[in-house]
Amino acid sequence: MHVVITYDISEDKRRTKIHKILKSYGQWMQFSVFECALTKTEYVRLRDRLNKLIRAEEDSIRFYFLCECCQHKVERIGGEAVRDNTVFFA
Repeated sequence: MHVVITYDISEDKRRTKIHKILKSYGQWMQFSVFECALTKTEYVRLRDRLNKLIRAEEDSIRFYFLCECCQHKVERIGGEAVRDNTVFFA
């Protein structure tokens, strides 16, 4: 599954940890935006790891799932070239 993940984390230390975790699952696209190609198992593992770090009353992480058809409708202008779909885990 292709997932776009956005986050709004209030504390620098937690935000850095979240960023490092997400970087091991996908590509950093913009300041608080990642694109990840995940299996269901990887998604569950990632969500669990992130859930343990956030403070629900202060922080927010959103997951947007793109169907295969919608992935081809993503348009972008500028920015870093998209890497291949290889995912590395820390």
